[in-house]
Amino acid sequence: MIQANCRARFTAADFQFIVRALARSPSDSVSLVDLLSDAETRDLVLDNPRLVATILDNADHLAISSAFYFYVLARHVLQQAGISDRKLCDYVASMLETFSHANGLQSPDSSEARGRQYISDMLIALTRATAEQSFLLRAHVGNYSLFVTGIFHENTQRRSRRGAPDLEFYEQIGRTNYQLVASHSTARRCELNEVFEELADRFHDVRVALNRLSDELLNLDDAGGASLLL
Repeated sequence: MIQANCRARFTAADFQFIVRALARSPSDSVSLVDLLSDAETRDLVLDNPRLVATILDNADHLAISSAFYFYVLARHVLQQAGISDRKLCDYVASMLETFSHANGLQSPDSSEARGRQYISDMLIALTRATAEQSFLLRAHVGNYSLFVTGIFHENTQRRSRRGAPDLEFYEQIGRTNYQLVASHSTARRCELNEVFEELADRFHDVRVALNRLSDELLNLDDAGGASLLL
């Protein structure tokens, strides 16, 4: 299950990157180290646009975690879209990190690796799922719909011209399933109910922000040689 936990998984190399990117003098470095020890101040530091610029300027020589890479870039485009909730951004970044690997796209009902995944397979699986399996499947359907329309929107549009589902279909499916899981006890227990509610309400806005991320900023090879299966 995907959690909103990218910020909890930053590495020492990530913090060193922040200090190098933002410090203008040795005294700045000391101050930044102190600031980064406070979670609230650290969140403000992570919003500095110089981090995005430094990532893009050093795309071929990055020594940062994929959690940090996806969080900084996702946060940047979501803020530009008027979406300021950090926990939602953290969840979206975790989703991108997970789905940047082919096995991350696998439906949770699958007991063995398969090839291409289809929304129709997941919806059929829901008809025989238990309550707990239903939550995981619906969350996956929401995440999958957001990922393919956000990161692979051009591919989705091309395939729709050959009879595959279009962007509007995926948006409706994604919104519906996020809304359904938002009221589930597991979402409340994991403190994700508000994240799912906002993803349902603002699916289109988040999707368009991810279009910009895909078109202008994202280099999946920099995030650990991701292998995407779509």
